Amino acid sequence: MHQISGMERTTHLVGQSSSFLDAVERASRAAPLDRPVLVIGERGTGKELIAERLHHLSSRWDGPLVVMNCAALPESLIEAELFGHEAGSFTGAQRARAGRFEEADGGTLFLDELATLSAAAQDRLLRAVEYGEVTRIGASKPITVDVRIVAATNEHLPRLAEEGRFRSDLLDRLSFEVVTLPPLRHRESDIPILADHFARRMAMELEWPRWPGFSEEVEAKMATYRWPGNVRELRNVIERAVYRWDDPERAIDSIQFDPFESPWVPLPLAKTAEASPAPQPAQAVMTAAHNPAECADFRLAVAEYEKAILAEALERCRWNQRAAATALQLSYDQLRHAMKRHQILSQ
Repeated sequence: MHQISGMERTTHLVGQSSSFLDAVERASRAAPLDRPVLVIGERGTGKELIAERLHHLSSRWDGPLVVMNCAALPESLIEAELFGHEAGSFTGAQRARAGRFEEADGGTLFLDELATLSAAAQDRLLRAVEYGEVTRIGASKPITVDVRIVAATNEHLPRLAEEGRFRSDLLDRLSFEVVTLPPLRHRESDIPILADHFARRMAMELEWPRWPGFSEEVEAKMATYRWPGNVRELRNVIERAVYRWDDPERAIDSIQFDPFESPWVPLPLAKTAEASPAPQPAQAVMTAAHNPAECADFRLAVAEYEKAILAEALERCRWNQRAAATALQLSYDQLRHAMKRHQILSQ
């Protein structure tokens, strides 16, 4: 959670693809209207940047832009953070505190990861949006606030509403306008533009005398990569490639998409006797493709062995991906990324 002043800009929206420009144009047209806006998109597509644009191009540009990630707090604290609380209203509430609605009075409240809100928080949010009033936890009188709501999620909210996991009436109130951001894999023409933008900034930070660009091979790799983490992932990949390059006079000819990729990835540790036995890594069969005596392709050998370990762990866990990730001491996202990289399909 943080507050951005009316004049602050974290970065710029960069791109020229028609799908991206259409989304930016929709946000620009909605900005002057004092109505709620939903921003939909995968992680890393720039939802917060669109929220900043909606705020800065509105009549509230000189007011506060308060940002709250609804998934960053436990359910028990969400309502207190949103609506505030009085002293003694719950254990640990030693003094009164204003909520995010009060902090955003006269400005914009950006609620990221909206779909993670509990049913109780959704109910109170609906009342705040409909009546412009919030009541601190432990208080008896409501407080009038003037706040524009911009909310974002990577979930399909209409489907959640059909399943009873999101209030339909709240969805109706928040969806005056919906801006859907395209993933980077559908913005092919923007990939080299974004890569050049982030690379030049990194080169400047490293005080390189000039920007040498990327080799054709690296550009081809970037064009065919799927970018599951979208623009955020691209920025990390590009900045890492630039800072690792030792010759600023020569075009960058090396790029690593997965920073965890290594032949020295630690193997799973054995569980204690009291714990459930962890699935053991596969005893990968040495085929000719990665037999040390016959194979000269080190990367292929490592990739095939890693794929065998993943497949064996998934089989032992009956394709429960979270259990397999735990067994391999990976995060769930790391396992999913590895499965995608090795083209292992879910059962």
